[in-house]
Amino acid sequence: MAQHFGRITDHPILGKQEKRKQIAIYFDGKEIIAFEGETVAAALVASGVRVFRHSHKKNEPRGIFCAIGHCTDCAMQVNGVENTKVCVTFVSEGMQVISD
Repeated sequence: MAQHFGRITDHPILGKQEKRKQIAIYFDGKEIIAFEGETVAAALVASGVRVFRHSHKKNEPRGIFCAIGHCTDCAMQVNGVENTKVCVTFVSEGMQVISD
């Protein structure tokens, strides 16, 4: 499996992260390490992905903006479903995520 990095494991307020099951999801065909209970956006950011898609009008890069499902900056195709907001979508084993 691919390397993972960038996750907070010991938060000053929330405490230590409990051990979770590691799973694989696929972003544009590339395997990404994810953990049960985290969102697609969290798994992507932890794996170094900062650009989730590009805007249709100006082809500008988009990533996490609000992180609570109110905007559409993180909307991608997930398991064949277009316009899925990945900041509020939880990962599942083998999930297919497509950026544009």
